[in-house]
Amino acid sequence: MPAHLSQYLIMLPIMAWVVWRRVSRSFGRQPIKRKTMIARIAIFTVIGVLLALAGLHKIELAEGLFGGVILGAALGILGVRLTRFEVDPVRGDCYVPNPWIGAFLTVLLLGRLAYRFVVVMPQVHQAHVALQGQGVPDAGAQAWSSAYTSSPLTMLVIGLLIGYYILYFTGLLIHHRRFQRAQLGATAA
Repeated sequence: MPAHLSQYLIMLPIMAWVVWRRVSRSFGRQPIKRKTMIARIAIFTVIGVLLALAGLHKIELAEGLFGGVILGAALGILGVRLTRFEVDPVRGDCYVPNPWIGAFLTVLLLGRLAYRFVVVMPQVHQAHVALQGQGVPDAGAQAWSSAYTSSPLTMLVIGLLIGYYILYFTGLLIHHRRFQRAQLGATAA
């Protein structure tokens, strides 16, 4: 089997699993897991900072990322306002995210990745062959990374997700505390 096809055998199941988890978290009642949310905030912050530092060599990429973060933050605030909090007898405190925002972000990400994959695939193959011909070690990884991180629109979509999730999970944690206090006040009265 050619080496470039073996990458797909690894990448496609992982992408399918990530998409399935993303979709399952966008719909229905979700348990509140404070430590997991804090970890996600930290991970998205680190990813955002690393991408911003990497984007400083090409200002258009940094602009796309920061524009996406700002739009994502606004969408995160809207998402928190449209989220409901409930108490499940089995799962405890839960939140119900707005399904439209989750669907929008999922379709946007998948659409952008699919478009970049279809458009960039021939360019990646040509770059891989050219780098390999020059004797560059790890030519395939360099061709992929330059192809996927050289688009301001792709960085905008990534920034949108980063800004959304940082603000959304932070807002969930804050509103969950208020929800808990309101529940304690209702049971005390």
